Amino acid sequence: MELRHLQHFVAVAEDQHFTRAAERLMVSQSGLSASIRALERELQTPLFVRTTRRVTLTEAGRALLAEAERILAQVRTAHEAVAAVQGVLRGTLALGTEQCIAGVRVAGLLAAFRRRHPDVEIRLRQAGSGALAEEVAAGRLDLAFAYRTQADTDQLRSLALTSEPMTVLCHPSHRLARTGAALTPQDLGGEVFVDFHPDWGPRRTTDAAFAGAGVRRTVALEVNDVHSLLDLVDENLGVAVVPQHFRDKRQALTALPLKGTGDEAYETVALLPPPEATSPAARALITLLETEELAPAAEDADPA
Repeated sequence: MELRHLQHFVAVAEDQHFTRAAERLMVSQSGLSASIRALERELQTPLFVRTTRRVTLTEAGRALLAEAERILAQVRTAHEAVAAVQGVLRGTLALGTEQCIAGVRVAGLLAAFRRRHPDVEIRLRQAGSGALAEEVAAGRLDLAFAYRTQADTDQLRSLALTSEPMTVLCHPSHRLARTGAALTPQDLGGEVFVDFHPDWGPRRTTDAAFAGAGVRRTVALEVNDVHSLLDLVDENLGVAVVPQHFRDKRQALTALPLKGTGDEAYETVALLPPPEATSPAARALITLLETEELAPAAEDADPA
């Protein structure tokens, strides 16, 4: 099995199209098709279902994709490790992050990294914590700043950044604002909620807190960015349970402590592959994070 066959296979799987993949790889379409056929012959199974408009992975293809991505990531890490020994940090730093992550100022960290390592190409992807964890484990990302979604595994480890309580945000004219008191999940049982998609760290924390308290809640207004959430609460369309540092982003809103949630807290981490699979660029970024005064602020990655 040749590395170029795996590279070609991953490109077709990502683009779901032979022509687009060939253009991206700068190879002929016939050469790309021959490469995929050679891989299928070696594995003795079809990897794609081909139609006139696109190609999709077979069950065998889906199984191979995860391993192929991991192998290619390890090869890239090996090349970069050799370059690092020679005194030059090159290659690519593929970083993922949730919006407004606490414990690290992402933009400042990346700016400091670029000044120190100008030969490293930086790629940034924003997504929910569940998706980010999967991409780090699969080798598609070098590391990610996210909410802790699971215990460490043989494919994924975490470095703690910070932990903070959750806070209730509501409009100043809301009945809850007039009490000025700390609230429990039971106090919020009948409220209309604004929240993020289920993959986001704040949503996962809130869902776990209410489930632990035995309180059922319905999210009527579901958004995918911080500013939309704050706008909806600002229009008194619902209340939100968010990490404590969100209160500083819209000070006109009323913030009330949330109690009665046991040990549930919003814990943010750096997600990395096992040490032997961690790229030199990822190690350099973590070292920079630990040595620079970049951690206390929360980073709002949303450009709006």
